[in-house]
Amino acid sequence: MFKDLIVWQKSIELAKIVYKITAEFPKSETYGLASQMQRSAVSIPSNIAEGHSRNNRKEYLQFLGITFGSCSELETQIIIAKAVYPNIDYSSAESLLLEIQKMIATIIHSLK
Repeated sequence: MFKDLIVWQKSIELAKIVYKITAEFPKSETYGLASQMQRSAVSIPSNIAEGHSRNNRKEYLQFLGITFGSCSELETQIIIAKAVYPNIDYSSAESLLLEIQKMIATIIHSLK
């Protein structure tokens, strides 16, 4: 079951952290960068869950590739957010995102 996957559990935690970070953004960002970051963060555990639930190695790999792309999107958005809103602490999101990226890369490698 996908809920047993450590990478899924960590990505849920990352999504919660991203929501806390974006809550510190000004209200003018509600439909801008904040929304993009939230969507990317939610996409990570969502694609892990969907791919794992397909019970098909090829499809799981495809969804993990999409997940890795969402990680890269979020990484880019954090870089932008740090430049625009430098007084917010992004360190927990950055370190957890890096850990998740490494885990996904390892899973992809082991499935190929």
